[in-house]
Amino acid sequence: MTSAKRLASLDILRGLDLFMLVFLQPVLVEIARVANIPWLNSIMYQLDHVVWEGFRVWDLVMPLFLFMVGASMPFSFAKYRCGADRKPLYKRILRRFLLLFLFGMIVQGNLLALDLGRILIYNNTLQSIAVGYLIAAMLMLHCTVRVQIWLTAVMLVVYWLPMHFCGDYTLKGSFAYKVDEIVLGRFRGDLSYTWIWSSLTFGVTVMLGSFAGQIIRSIGKLKAAVILVITGVALVCAGLLWSIEMPIIKRLWTSSMTLYSGGLCFLLMALFYFVIDCIGFSFGLNWLKIYGMNPITAYLLGEVVSFRSIVSSLTYGLQQYLGDYWSAWLTFGNFLILFFILYAMYRSRVFLRL
Repeated sequence: MTSAKRLASLDILRGLDLFMLVFLQPVLVEIARVANIPWLNSIMYQLDHVVWEGFRVWDLVMPLFLFMVGASMPFSFAKYRCGADRKPLYKRILRRFLLLFLFGMIVQGNLLALDLGRILIYNNTLQSIAVGYLIAAMLMLHCTVRVQIWLTAVMLVVYWLPMHFCGDYTLKGSFAYKVDEIVLGRFRGDLSYTWIWSSLTFGVTVMLGSFAGQIIRSIGKLKAAVILVITGVALVCAGLLWSIEMPIIKRLWTSSMTLYSGGLCFLLMALFYFVIDCIGFSFGLNWLKIYGMNPITAYLLGEVVSFRSIVSSLTYGLQQYLGDYWSAWLTFGNFLILFFILYAMYRSRVFLRL
């Protein structure tokens, strides 16, 4: 999006997502591990993934990341819908796809190990974004909104058919796991997730975000917020109904999970859009743009680079006083340094654009 068309709510909601990912959750995990306080442990239950079937707050972080990518696309693609030369956009889409895939291999694909025997091809959030973005981009550029909706529904059904008739909803018994096993072989990463077949529903999540963006862009503010709420409630209900047959399983990115999480994303988008862009209230929230306007940088640095040695070198004298909380302090300092880097980039208007 151009700066003139940026949605403050989109940047702030994206920022909240990244703040939870690369500050709040890892810091709280370390504190909870040492403190073992009952009320904090109950919070941490929601800040951890469901082992298999079900859904917690932390399971929304990745879908929201994909959803936000889709929500920004109607704004960034707007000028290419009116007969303009699309070659620059195709190059941009391909570049973004390749860079996100490469960054994903850096984060979790052992690319920096420089060992071909350890490289993993497809096993990271950034790569799911890359694939979902590519699918959504092709649909948005070449299809009307009506056709986009139909094809998004078709992807959900196409994903479901072999999952229902050619396997079950256990990990190793699922069709999606078998596809990964055949296509990726030893290049698979975390064997508790699936990727190749789940690419269809990654695409659906990004498309749901794009529909939210199209609603906001084309409809008046208050009416758009109402439609976002109605759509969100409908998707949540649809996901829960489908879960009777197809369980809500994030690790498989099932169709029911896609609809359920997409509905929650719509409701969050409606809340932030109404409060921030419709009412104009953003007091105490704008700092989240530090994360939201540099999400890829925040994710890459948070996942790949450790600043713990810097914190340890500068504050080692505190270890004798902190005792068991020393590791929590190192984690807090690590992500505080990351915050200051992002803050400096934000103040200097330096943003990583793919």
